[in-house]
Amino acid sequence: MNAEELYKSHAAEWQEFENLLKQANLQISSLSPQKVERLSQLYRLATADLALAQRDFPTTALARYLNQLVGRGHALIYRSEPLALGRVIHFIKAGFPLTFRSSLPFILTAFLLFTLPSLAAGFSTLLYPESARWLLPASAQDLIPMIEEKELWVNIPLAERPYASSFIMTNNIQVSFLAFAGGMTAGLLTTWAMIQNGLILGGLLGLTSHYGVGFELATFVIGHGVIELSVIFMAGGAGLSLGWAMLRPGYLKRSTAIALAAQQAVRLVGGAVPLLVIAGLIEGFISPAETIAVGFKWFVGVFTGVILYAYLFFGGRNQRR
Repeated sequence: MNAEELYKSHAAEWQEFENLLKQANLQISSLSPQKVERLSQLYRLATADLALAQRDFPTTALARYLNQLVGRGHALIYRSEPLALGRVIHFIKAGFPLTFRSSLPFILTAFLLFTLPSLAAGFSTLLYPESARWLLPASAQDLIPMIEEKELWVNIPLAERPYASSFIMTNNIQVSFLAFAGGMTAGLLTTWAMIQNGLILGGLLGLTSHYGVGFELATFVIGHGVIELSVIFMAGGAGLSLGWAMLRPGYLKRSTAIALAAQQAVRLVGGAVPLLVIAGLIEGFISPAETIAVGFKWFVGVFTGVILYAYLFFGGRNQRR
């Protein structure tokens, strides 16, 4: 049996199962005993179909659809009593890293959309500084005269650092949610946000390097930048996953595909927001501090990056999704 034959023979049962899942998610008490029994039967049938699909055609859209369908059924049938604190702890320990890894193709795409324009802008402004006047967005144009005087804008007065930290956290969260919400434009706004922010960072690093103050800017950025950029890539990946669900829903209804992608994306962005708070605190108090050694700032950036990615790639590996 191939994927098309399996779909034609069991599509009606899968649709019935999906309808019962929707009804149960709205109010499970609305299901009659007969519907509960039918839900259990359809779950077992869908599980058997998933096992067949994973064995014979695991890379098809049908196999992915059945995996999602069975996953929704499992979450409903085997869910435990709601324990808010327990769910939060489980999400931190395993749920967020698992969500990150399952979204990795979209996160890597966001990374490339940011990094490639950043590299291009960096080399351009390093070799041809006049290109900054047409390459950098309007929001960064005011910094060019300052850079030409070999000055930076990153020195925050001590008294203003608490306010600066709060502003930085708010701004970073806004950028992340813009990248996430851009998914509802089929990913176009997300793509634009990634490219624009890449141009700004790369262009400024290249321009400051041309005028001999690039290392100072890199030293300011490194402490908080690893976490901050990682979160932006996650938010971009969340937005791109929404856009992909809109464009390529597969065997799912478009509304169902978007709803499932949105659940995954919200978990990803929601788990990333606390990381922005950490990045904002570092950017407000450590990055601009003249009394803190340059080497320590680089150590903070490298150390936080190692801890973050060890957590993201290895967290929750001993637990089932």
